[in-house]
Amino acid sequence: MPLPDDAVGPTGRPAETLLLADVGNSRIKLAVVADRGLDASGSRVGLPTVHQRLEIDNRGLRTNLLRQWLAVAAPGPAVILVASVHDAAAAVLEMALAEESATGRRPLRQRRIGHADLPFLPAVAEPHRVGIDRLAAAAAAAAVKPRGEGGIVVDCGTAATVDLIAPDGRFLGGAILPGPTLMARALAQGTSKLPEVRALEHADPPAMPGGNTREAIAAGIGWGMRGAIVELVARSRLALGPSAPVFVTGGWSRAILPAVPGAIEMPDLVLVGIALAAERALSR
Repeated sequence: MPLPDDAVGPTGRPAETLLLADVGNSRIKLAVVADRGLDASGSRVGLPTVHQRLEIDNRGLRTNLLRQWLAVAAPGPAVILVASVHDAAAAVLEMALAEESATGRRPLRQRRIGHADLPFLPAVAEPHRVGIDRLAAAAAAAAVKPRGEGGIVVDCGTAATVDLIAPDGRFLGGAILPGPTLMARALAQGTSKLPEVRALEHADPPAMPGGNTREAIAAGIGWGMRGAIVELVARSRLALGPSAPVFVTGGWSRAILPAVPGAIEMPDLVLVGIALAAERALSR
């Protein structure tokens, strides 16, 4: 966990707090690494744990909110690892962090995370083109899945992804489909009569049949998303074996969990994966 201001590292300088930033298509998730999961010799004994999470809308970064969070999360020196699938939002965040560091309130180092920083080699043709959020979540899931078993990661974000992890921990790729909000927006923008239905990600779909246009859209997207995830998980288990565990993360994961019996909810899967990159990222 963060050390007091007078704590020092092995170099005699104040120890740095390790911060994480997951820059998604809709939200920026920030967190502090409470425990890196290492023993005194630096060997891994468990997964990193995070706390003091903050989510910010990435369409209008409120620097005052970021500054308030930093004042609590890292009153002294800090290093922040940034994983991004939205370059414009990441650039705004990184500029705000640089400006905060320039004020002299606290020294802040920044490091953008890439696939080479993660503790596995993705078994895909172009790993640099895979969303870092998908790779980070897979790295965290690979660290907790049963030895010798494959694993399946379902990430319920702006886009929904279902990814496969080989028994030896390699990222195998998977499937991507639009999340509920994107589906609703596409229907509204691609037709002349259909309205954009909101609040689909957390509300239960209405019973069939939908009695009006809004209910019909909500039913189609809500039950359709559940059906799509169930089918993708089933096909993933055909490739990995019927006992492959399913790890579910993301903002609307609670909507999916009842449809996938036995699935394990891990809300901080991406952030934990970013924290796993610290060993390589900070040694460069």
